[in-house]
Formats: sequence, structure tokens, C-alpha cells
Amino acid sequence: MIDDTMDDSDGMIGEEVDRQEDPRLITGTATYIDDIARPRMVHAAILRSQFAHARINSIDTSEAERHPKVLAVYTATDLENAGVGSIPYIYRVPNIADTDHAVLAREKARYQGKPIAVVVAEDRYAAHHATDLISVDYERLEAVIDPTEAIAESAPSIHERAENNVAFTWETGDKQRTAEAFADADRTFSFEFENQRIVPNALDPRGAVAEYSSVTQELTVHLPSQFPFTHQEAMAQVLDHPKRKIRIITPDVGGGFGSKTMYYPGETLTAFCAMQLERPVKWIETRTEAFQADEHGRGQVIEADVAVRDGRISGLSVTTYAGIGGDLSSKGVVGAATTFGPLLSGQYTIPEIYFESFGVFTNATPTAPYRGVGRAEAAFTIERVMELVARELDEDPVEFRRSQFIPPEAFPYETPLGSTYDSGDYEGTLEKALEMVDYDEFRERQAELRTRGRYVGIGFSCFIEPGGFAPTNASKLLGVDLPESTIRSSFWESGVVRVHETGEVIAYCGTASHGQGSETTHAQVVADTLGVDVEQVAVTEGKDTKDGPAGSGSFGSRAAVMGGSALVKSAEKVVEKCRRIAAHRFDVPLEDVSFDRGRCVVRGEPDRSLTLAEIAVIAHLATDLPEGMEPGLEATSYFDPDGMTWSFGTHVAIVEVDPQTGDVDFERYVAVDDCGTQINPKIVDGQIHGGVAQGIGAALYEGAVYDDNGTLVNGSFQDYTLPKIEHVPQLELASTVTPSPLNPLGVKGVGEAGTIGAPPAVVNAVTDALRPFGIDHLEMPLTPEKVWRAVRDATDD
Repeated sequence: MIDDTMDDSDGMIGEEVDRQEDPRLITGTATYIDDIARPRMVHAAILRSQFAHARINSIDTSEAERHPKVLAVYTATDLENAGVGSIPYIYRVPNIADTDHAVLAREKARYQGKPIAVVVAEDRYAAHHATDLISVDYERLEAVIDPTEAIAESAPSIHERAENNVAFTWETGDKQRTAEAFADADRTFSFEFENQRIVPNALDPRGAVAEYSSVTQELTVHLPSQFPFTHQEAMAQVLDHPKRKIRIITPDVGGGFGSKTMYYPGETLTAFCAMQLERPVKWIETRTEAFQADEHGRGQVIEADVAVRDGRISGLSVTTYAGIGGDLSSKGVVGAATTFGPLLSGQYTIPEIYFESFGVFTNATPTAPYRGVGRAEAAFTIERVMELVARELDEDPVEFRRSQFIPPEAFPYETPLGSTYDSGDYEGTLEKALEMVDYDEFRERQAELRTRGRYVGIGFSCFIEPGGFAPTNASKLLGVDLPESTIRSSFWESGVVRVHETGEVIAYCGTASHGQGSETTHAQVVADTLGVDVEQVAVTEGKDTKDGPAGSGSFGSRAAVMGGSALVKSAEKVVEKCRRIAAHRFDVPLEDVSFDRGRCVVRGEPDRSLTLAEIAVIAHLATDLPEGMEPGLEATSYFDPDGMTWSFGTHVAIVEVDPQTGDVDFERYVAVDDCGTQINPKIVDGQIHGGVAQGIGAALYEGAVYDDNGTLVNGSFQDYTLPKIEHVPQLELASTVTPSPLNPLGVKGVGEAGTIGAPPAVVNAVTDALRPFGIDHLEMPLTPEKVWRAVRDATDD
């Protein structure tokens, strides 16, 4: 059941509370990684390969070591002698080729930007200067960038253990039954799409500050991480150092977008240097390094075959070739396969679907999760399929979608790919979007404008967004092997709620915000449950593996679902303890005591009541507690839901295309999203705003471009276009509310909705505008030159 209104009760859920973290973030008092300084601190710089594919014959570090400010230079040999291992796979698939993702290249560099050596010097400038003094004798090798070319027998071999450069294959769905659907089809269609590589480009570059004590053998690493506890575990494995002796502290993080969930060589090298020199070591990547070494997103060639029977899609077969780069990232299998395939059903009742993925080594930067990982590729595939098939069948794209929506009464709905959607009413968001854009009027105006040589188009995107990854649901959805150690630190979430004698509340949660606003939303859910003002609640997240609450961090649209729910469970336990204390104090049965708005009240006797603060004093003094009750007023909970949450929405882009210049101008952008219960609508809107901006960037502007030698030719902001304020239209936002039955808040994730919904909506809009020219598809990014050339070629014919 859809509810278009937010909760109008006196509680904190649904209130547009100002973000509590913003004052420090916007006044310059926040502490980011480059703000951290330690006495006697020295600086590291990394020498990276200038070639995409080259054999390393020798490395001469002698001149760099003679630099007066240089303390040490380390190569792969030094790391191997010290027992340093390779970058581990956080996730695996069954038939993965166990190639070596070395921290430093020894015999071969497989992408431009691969670390070759690390220099430690007294200051940052000397360290970078000294990297120029290292002499590397390279033997250049042929490079390959396109994954469909890399699997050819004639392609250069990138990893000897990966036959035909295939790192892994992965499949889901029933191949035979899907083939039968094609055999029974009235018509079939084949399409090919590409999701280009995206550079993450967080405002705050990666870096690390590491300190080591040989006396205690304790290693402390300050690291901008979305995944602190998993980074701790990975570092323990790579450095062969006890996990209990490694402390990861995450400062304020200026954006992550998934790129700060992976485990990279840079932080390993920083920690290693600190252990070797027993001095604090800082490493901060340059923006050039960020372009070359921050693991890219997307990068897939997608082949989609569609079977149609009785005017509706009866079968879908998708094969994707994912260019995973020169090394397999610690999370490289995720976007390339396991969060892509299970989502191909989208919002539709497609009877049979089969998905097959090839993870292919190429001589480019490794790829890994980027905001909307897998979801964006799947949504783009199915939404372009719906648009193109509707066009082939001469059906209205809206009605074609509507006819195949999963009906509300079908939930929970299991797709042919094994995903189980918790709740939804897809027609509700579509109807609201159609009302907002006045669809019928637009089509009339579009036809009239075309007679005057103006080309406007409308594009729809009806998408899903899974969130709330947890041990009981992730393995089924992802189909990956999650080692016990990874499950223990990578999915469940913890929450602790502690009430002080003053009535003030401290909440601890294992999430690790990097800008989303979870400090505020977590405070709201605790305040709502305990009936106190949100200003009385302070939130500490799991950004310190020694002193902070254990948990899994923030990624995959899970912070509110997992962290918020864990805190609600703990707050409810506190409420129950309050009721027991009040019942004991007033000598009444427990069932006669209610808790409302921060106060325990005896039924029918409003004068007999205790506030939360008064109960906290009783609990802490412990002089009059029920028999067997421990002192204090706090509770701990762990949340592990039975399934994923599935947000959804309809995004609509209206654009005008100038065929003379190829310029694409937005007329309107409408987004109707359903993320279940909204804890803070202002924060929800902020997430959608940011996500849509990134999605528009992917659709129109962004994309990593390599030449035939594997050189990143747009590896700076001079050449790589990020959307600016003038590129993003005024967004018109609306929502429906379909609560999830799988968590106590009814919430679903929303952090990636914009990046999922925007690209297909924009591409569908542009190609709709270009229909008079017979242009059905253009690959992203739809730059003015690409659009202009397409129109020119179409008119020349």
C-alpha cells in the first residue's frame, strides 16, 4: 500500500532535521586525512608505471637513495623479503583465476599507474622528486583495452594464469528455459550497449597516515575508509601482522562513491614504511594518481537478446564483457557480475532470464564498485531494452512498461534470477511522474515543435535499488563465496544505546559515514524510540576499530537499513528496561506501565510516572532495581535481516537537442522515488540530488578514455569533464512510501538511486528527441560531438 504522506506524529521519524555533522564539515573544522600530522612524521610518494603493459627488466634506486632528504626506497623485492603478501580478494566467485595482485610490480606492469616503488623522505616534495630519480628499464609490450578484443586468441597475455585473459566467468538464471522462450518467441531482437569507465573523483583524495611501535607491535593507520573493519582485516592478512595489533581510524571523509571500500596498495605501502622506519609516515595521492589508481567504475560491453511473445517480453539473455583492468581488485567481481545479473528483471515480470558475465583482464586501471555498482548497469540494460523494444513494436514506451510491471499483490516477488523483492508499487511512482510532466500534453507539444525544427524528447527510467546487505541475504543475491572472516566483519551491523543519568543519550553504530548524513538519521531513530529531543542524542560511528563500535561500514545503500535498525532494536531494549524499573518502583504489573514520549506512566494514573532521566538515575545508582537486573541503562543489538530491501522509482528527463551543434539542454528532470519510510526527507532529497548529478555526468560528460597503448588520455580535470552546476537542471522531486517489511523502521536504501535512474532516463530522452533522424541508440557519454556526428551521418544517408 502506498502512502503519499510522511508520518505526522510527534516523533522524529519523517522530520527534516538539519544535519548535525554539517557545521564542522562546512566551517573548516573537520579533520580530513591530509589534516593529520604527527611529530617526526615523514612522507611517502609512489613511483607508478608510465606504461600500460611492460616487462620490468631492472629497477635502479641508487640515485634516489642518495637524495639528502630520502630515508628509504622500497621495491617489490623488499616487500617480499619482509613477508608482505598480495592484495586479497574480499569477494570471490567459484572459478576465479588466482592471479597475483602485487602491492608493487616486480616483473611486469599491467596498467599505467601500477605502483613500482615507494620513496620515504623528510618532506612531500623531496619524496616526489626522488621518485623521478629511480631508473626503471622497461620492455614495452602490446596493450589491449577493449575486453571483447582482450579475449581473442591473438590478444597479448596479461596474466599467465588467466587463459585468454579471462579472470572469471559467472552466470545466473536458467539457460535452457531461456533458450526455450526464444524458440517460442514471435519476434527476437539483439542490442549492444556499453557502460563506459567512470573515474570516481571524490573531493577528498585517498591517503594514509601510519604509526608503528616496535615495543607494543601496534600499528595505527588513519585511513579514509567506508569499510574500516574490513580494511583492518585485509591489512592484517597482507602485512602478516596480528589483527588485534592493527588499528584503523577513519577521519572525516570527503566522498567515497564506493572507491574507498576497496583495499589498495597505497595504504599497505604507508603502513609498511612506518613499520620499517618506526616513524609516522603520511601518503597523500595526487589528483593525477587518483585518475590512474583509484579503481574505476563500470567499464562493460553488454549484449542483450530479447524474446517477445504476444507483444510482451518473454525471455531475456544478457552477456557482459567486463574490462576489470590489469589486476583484479579486492572487490572486482562485484560490479562485473554479482550485483549486475540478479537485477536484470528490473520492475518487470519477465518469465525467463539468463545472464552470463566474463571478467576480462585489460591493460587499464582495475575496476571495482562505483556508486550504483551493478544496479546502474542492470537498470541501463533493461530500460534501454524496454525503450527499444517498444519502439520496434510501435508501442508507447510508458504503456509498454506499465503492461509488464510486477503488480503490488505479487510481493514478496521472486524473480527468475533468484532475487526476492520485499515490497513495491511500481505503477504508483510512474503515475505520479506522468502527472508531474503532463505526459499527454508533452507528446502534443513535441509533435508541434518538430514541425518547427525543434527536437525535444522525453525519457523514462523505472528502476530498482537493492540495499541492506547482510549475511543471510548477500550470499544468495551475489552468488559469491564469502569467507567466514569476511562475513564476520563485512555485513551484519551493531548498535549500542546508552542513557546517562542526565537523560542524555549516546548511540554507537558500526556504520562509517562519508558524507551521507547518517549521524543525523541515526540520532533521529534513537530519539524517536526513546521520546527525547534529537539534540539529546550523540552518535558515534564505527570509524575506529579499537575504540569504536564494530560493524561493516557504509556502502551499498545500507546505513539506514542496517545501522538504523540495530539502533532501534537497542533503543527498544532500553525502553523495556525502563518499563521494568518503573513497574518495580511503583509496585505494579509490567503490563500496567506504558512508555510514551520519554516517560513511563502507570496506566490510568498519569501522576505516577518517571522520566527517562529519572529512570537512568535509578539504573545507575542500582539501589532499587528489580531482582537480577544489572545496573546501567544501555543495550546492544546486532541486526541481520532475512532479505534485501528493494527501493524503486521513476525518473523522467525532458531534453532539447540542437542537431546543428549536438548540444543537449535539459527542460525538466522529474524524480519520483520510493525508499520506504523516510527518516529525514531532506537527507533523502540530498542523496537523490547528488546521485542524479553523477548519473547525468555518466550519461553526457564522463568517461575514461585510453589510447591504443593503454595511456589514459584524459587523466586530469583539464580533459575529464565532471558535471558543473550549470549542467545539472533544477530537479523536481516527489516520493511515494512503500515500507519494507524486513526491518523495524520500514526503510530502504536511497544512496544510489540517482546514479541508477538518471543515465537511462537521459539517454532515452535524447534518442527520443532524435527519432525523426532514425537514431535509435548512442553510447554514453552523449557528448555534443557524438550527437552532432550521429545527426550528420543520419542526414548524409
